[in-house]
Amino acid sequence: MKINFNLIIASTFVLTSLTILSSCTTTIEKSPRSQAIIKMKRATDHHSYSKPEVAVVKHLDWSAKVDFDKRIISATASYSIKCSDTAREIIFDIRELDIENITVDGKDATYTIGKEQEFIGSPLKVAITPESNKVSITYKTQPGADAFLWVEGEKPFLFTQSQAILARTWIPCQDSPGIRFTYNASVDVPQGLMALMSAVNPTEKTENGHYDFVMDQPIPSYLLALAVGDVEFRSVGEHTGVYATPDLIDAAEYEFAEMEDLLVAAENLYGKYAWERYDLLVLPAAFPFGGMENPRLTFATPTIIAGDRSLVSLVAHELAHSWSGNLVTNSTWDDFWLNEGFTVYFEQRIMESVYGRDISEMLASLSFKGLVNEVRDIMDQNPNDTHLRLHLQGRNPDDGMTAIAYDKGYLFLRMIEETVGRSKFDSFISKYFSKHAFTVMDTDNFIEYLENNLLQDSTLRKQVNLTAWIDGAGLPDNCPVIKSKRITAVDEAVEKWAKGDINTNSLGWEKWLYQERYRFLKNIPSSVSLEQLEELNSTFNILNTGNNEVLFAWLEQAIKKNHTASYPRLEEFLVNVGRRKFLTPLYKAMLDTDQKEMALHIYSLARPNYHSVATGTMDELLGV
Repeated sequence: MKINFNLIIASTFVLTSLTILSSCTTTIEKSPRSQAIIKMKRATDHHSYSKPEVAVVKHLDWSAKVDFDKRIISATASYSIKCSDTAREIIFDIRELDIENITVDGKDATYTIGKEQEFIGSPLKVAITPESNKVSITYKTQPGADAFLWVEGEKPFLFTQSQAILARTWIPCQDSPGIRFTYNASVDVPQGLMALMSAVNPTEKTENGHYDFVMDQPIPSYLLALAVGDVEFRSVGEHTGVYATPDLIDAAEYEFAEMEDLLVAAENLYGKYAWERYDLLVLPAAFPFGGMENPRLTFATPTIIAGDRSLVSLVAHELAHSWSGNLVTNSTWDDFWLNEGFTVYFEQRIMESVYGRDISEMLASLSFKGLVNEVRDIMDQNPNDTHLRLHLQGRNPDDGMTAIAYDKGYLFLRMIEETVGRSKFDSFISKYFSKHAFTVMDTDNFIEYLENNLLQDSTLRKQVNLTAWIDGAGLPDNCPVIKSKRITAVDEAVEKWAKGDINTNSLGWEKWLYQERYRFLKNIPSSVSLEQLEELNSTFNILNTGNNEVLFAWLEQAIKKNHTASYPRLEEFLVNVGRRKFLTPLYKAMLDTDQKEMALHIYSLARPNYHSVATGTMDELLGV
């Protein structure tokens, strides 16, 4: 997932630690045709009631009907399970589900639903024996289930967002990233709409609205995904394609035409793509993130359609997740950096391979500068939240989705690369992905693997200083400092322009890439007058740009300078775009400039269009 937003205030609930993996040897599927025996130490997931060492799901058969009028899904989830010799119950995570009936091996079962806890939901405990093989749960979702967004219109649209712990709001499951299972699905939707999942997908609509899906590679529950809408498919390469609504399909086909090149570059770096196809679905603008790495089918925001293929780094990021996150998955959300730090590193390497180091370093420089600011802000609140190993017990795992896991994780891996050499580090990562394919990894086990396979030399270990990175606050002394000549030139330009030493017409805006324009706008000092800002807009027509990253940076400055001519566009943007990366800074800017009344007015119009992931953050920020 590609995101970047301010730290969210920790929630107050507490959940007793639950064991995710037993210390015994565990058989883990390495590919659909081969298995490997991997010994794992215990890892603890604080966000799931499941006890997989007692009884664990292995395969799901899901039969469902999507009802847009009632905004519910009626379904039966049938799990093949594996039990220990002492198993007396299997525990599922549920929230916002109406359980109607449960059977075990075809016979009515005894079950209980425990007390609900905030964010976590309730434990669904089903009585079994060590010989039990299948548990079937018939249920309905609720209209307000947090994973869903039902988008109204002439042609309605539904999409899910399961990460981090929202899968349990639309399917009873053992909702921990440390538990993987395969699945088949049978889904009925209204005629004229297409259903898509994180599985083998159709490329054309069926006449009766019935769709069957197969995912024969094991995935964790947070990668379960469903979308239903009036979409079309276009192939853009041998293994790649795009889905979008009819009004966006031509633009999407053009924008993502280089997806196959990105896929080839990724394979050349770290080995064969394991999921057969890499397709992308353009969702409604209400999608709360830039992208979500659902296997075989990335969910993406339409805000990355700029008309010039300038925002493809997000595609590179979600593609990289096919290795880091989907292939080798963080065992718990405390290990989130193992998903995102690796992915940002991989993303940068893909961008360098396809577009050159000049471009990749510019992107890395912007991320570095943003990380420095975020580390400063987090250190003022809770220095422990700047550790790579997160501390999310008793908190919503969303709290860990900051630049720490993403960009500090990236810098940690980049530092190791620069310490041991790129060739040696590339060999290490390739073997890491290959050896641990279709398994999970936690921080302690990664450290052990790293020390045994790359940092055997004590001098190297001292140089790397794992403790400072993994469990230390802030950025360690050996943190790489990333500089881009192009970004440095932009910073010099904005400083001179702000002082009046450079005319607006002489900035070179027309020749800049979007990253340079974005950096210029984000770096405008408070000393700049409203008149200077208006001159900038009138000269380059920024308010009407088709690049949403640049537009976002402009709107943030417009709020700070009370550029009222931008306010209609601001309202339109916030009502129609639900990407949390944009929402949080813009609403916060209104609060910081004593324009709360405007913020609340816009939010009252926009909130019905946002996903629960976004409204949870905005409600807290705005105090509603």
